[in-house]
Amino acid sequence: MTAQQSPQPNSNPSRTTPASRPVGRGLLWSAGAFLLGSLLVYNSVDTSADPKPPSHHTVASSATPRPSAAAAVPDLALPRSAPKRVSIPTIAVDAPFTPLTIGPTGQLDAPPAGDKNLVGWYKDGATPGERGSAIIAGHVDTKTGPAVFLQLEALKPGALINITREDGMVASFKVDSIETYSKAKFPSDQVYADAPTAQLRVITCGGAYDRKVKDYVDNIVVFAHLASYRHV
Repeated sequence: MTAQQSPQPNSNPSRTTPASRPVGRGLLWSAGAFLLGSLLVYNSVDTSADPKPPSHHTVASSATPRPSAAAAVPDLALPRSAPKRVSIPTIAVDAPFTPLTIGPTGQLDAPPAGDKNLVGWYKDGATPGERGSAIIAGHVDTKTGPAVFLQLEALKPGALINITREDGMVASFKVDSIETYSKAKFPSDQVYADAPTAQLRVITCGGAYDRKVKDYVDNIVVFAHLASYRHV
């Protein structure tokens, strides 16, 4: 189903959002309202180089992520608090966050491509550690070289993703699976669905790079659940 509108923030926001990652280009994601149907993920090239909006594709559910172990501990969750920094020791990630919002074109703006070590989070969805599906995303590389999620695809189930929050808590997420989805058949209903437990989705690009459209053909999505938390 084609996305109809951008997700709308509220006091208990719907935990749905899109994200992606191109090489040498700015990052944009199309957003749709999950309650109205599926939410699409799209990439686009740098608008300064190609002003055309990204083409829209039909969503198809082509794979199902492995069940999260968080189902065994449904009460393990934190109150809402914005993230400050993410650390993924096994792939040497240590980066600050920037909030992402829906732009005037109805797309989710990406982290600035000029800062290679920056991760974005969808601020109108769940915050990491809060009950729901928190969405974070970042570049794999830019015009100037490798970026923060260059090695994201190398993560293995069981790896830890540690997110330091503004309330002084460190939420530790355990990776459940690492999936590769074609952007033309991206299962947004699986990736962006709300969750009764504290979940995390980490999204970037992957697969081959299509030089004609200046974009990657796949998305890499890491599924993780809140495994523990502690005060700094």
